[in-house]
Amino acid sequence: MTGDGNGMRPYDKRWKRIAVTTFCILAGNALLAFLVVAFIIPHDIVMGGTTGIGIVLQRLAPNIDVSYIVLGLNVILLLLGRIILGRKFALTTVASTFLFPAFMWVFERIPGIYDMTDNALLAAVFAGVLMGVSLGLVMRVGSSTGGMDVLNLIFHKVFHLPLALLVWLADILVVGGQAIFIGPEKTMLGIIVIVLESIILDKAMIFGKPQIELFVISKQYDAIRKKLLDDLGVGVTLSVIETGRLCEEQKAVICVISQRKMHDAIEVVHSCDPLAFITVTQIKEVRGRGFTVARAEVAAGPYGTDDEITEIETPEEKSRREARRLKREAKKQAKKDKKQNR
Repeated sequence: MTGDGNGMRPYDKRWKRIAVTTFCILAGNALLAFLVVAFIIPHDIVMGGTTGIGIVLQRLAPNIDVSYIVLGLNVILLLLGRIILGRKFALTTVASTFLFPAFMWVFERIPGIYDMTDNALLAAVFAGVLMGVSLGLVMRVGSSTGGMDVLNLIFHKVFHLPLALLVWLADILVVGGQAIFIGPEKTMLGIIVIVLESIILDKAMIFGKPQIELFVISKQYDAIRKKLLDDLGVGVTLSVIETGRLCEEQKAVICVISQRKMHDAIEVVHSCDPLAFITVTQIKEVRGRGFTVARAEVAAGPYGTDDEITEIETPEEKSRREARRLKREAKKQAKKDKKQNR
């Protein structure tokens, strides 16, 4: 069987990644263009990014058009992104550079889109939430919508600061510069957009299927390990720890499970040791074998070593694999029959 534990061939995985990346870039840019046309422009709410910087610089240099300033800033930042973040990032960012204005052109021609709401506060709330979602979609696949997003990702890579914090600081600086030239009410609406955008972006960047982590401290760790493996069929990790009071070395059991298995797992632990110390932590996203890759069942050898690893396949995966095998055999037989007939 070729491919990984999921039964997926390498080229299948490659095309799946390309499809997901393409979808996220298209959806993110479309959503961003929609909120700008539907909520930002009709209510004249201030924006961050290179557009906001262009507005500020245009006040200082009235003879230069804002579009030229924004274009110049985007080109400089795109070149920096190519050097620091790589060729793939630059290519996907170039795509966003053209997609965003194209989607704006389409949405601007939808009748009634400027009249979705006459409440500026409601428009700011929706703009902030949708902006966080749209940027999260694009950034999750390692791309950006261009402009200041490139600078934020560069600082994130170099200084390892939270991406949402960098977006928030950059937008605050840009909006603060615009506050000199506009009224306080528009500035406050812009701040609402920025705060909501940073909160939603932080959630969108770690969005996934939540899991539960159990951390169990007990002298019966070996019995707990065996019951979790055998009775629930979940993965288990042992961690060497030292007790705080008696400074005794022992092992702790770490287990990441789905939320629906939490009650059963705790019951298993208590059946081995009613006094076991258990902490329960919610994990935002889990990747790797057993979650995003098919689990492996380990058959322990006579000395407790992992002598054999057998992949666990779902019935659907087994059926597909068997169908592929039969198809290959049929082709071989057809070639053989053809040669014999000659």
